[in-house]
Amino acid sequence: MTVVNRGALAAVAAGAAALAVAAVLAVVSRPAGDVGAEQAAALAEASPSVAGTPGAAPSVAVAPGTLPGDAETVPPVRLRIPGIKVVAQVNPVGVNERTGEFEVPPSVDQIGWYRYGPGLAAETGSVVIAGHVDSAEQGKGAFYRLRELAPGDTLTATGADGVERTYRVVAREEYDKTKIPLERYFARDGRPRLTLITCGGPFDAEARRYRDNIVVTAEPV
Repeated sequence: MTVVNRGALAAVAAGAAALAVAAVLAVVSRPAGDVGAEQAAALAEASPSVAGTPGAAPSVAVAPGTLPGDAETVPPVRLRIPGIKVVAQVNPVGVNERTGEFEVPPSVDQIGWYRYGPGLAAETGSVVIAGHVDSAEQGKGAFYRLRELAPGDTLTATGADGVERTYRVVAREEYDKTKIPLERYFARDGRPRLTLITCGGPFDAEARRYRDNIVVTAEPV
């Protein structure tokens, strides 16, 4: 699971796709392979540095963004990805006050928007949406096939304002959770983009978690 710095209202993407470590299926997912890494980096140009927290599991402080309810924030409420047959409800999520972890919806068919980051109407920054890859109790998650997306694939995010916004995938990357550059993916600066995150890579049966994170970056069309 992810750990956060509560004092900074921070969240970490590593493990965000698993509600509980014990609830993840002990299976090995196919390697995603990296495509479009340079394009993803270009979108994040001018992004501010984000402080990291040392530890065995990644624990990186992410600067808080606009809080829900502010007039300029448009939360995503629905995500549709035709290429992998995803139609999912998006819920605003933040930090669990008790555990200090990045929260995701308990139902694996729903996904979570990091509400301390930019919303869909933001002119800069990364709109982060995380989802389950699978669950021992509920089966395949909404982002089970996220690793199959490739540059050029399109997706649609519907905001609370009723507007449908179309994005085109520019990159799909896979990182060991201890090495994922979260300062890029949770940045509030750089060009506007949508960042989708789930777990991937081989499953560590002893640690009861996936080794990697799959990250898909998409830009507005």
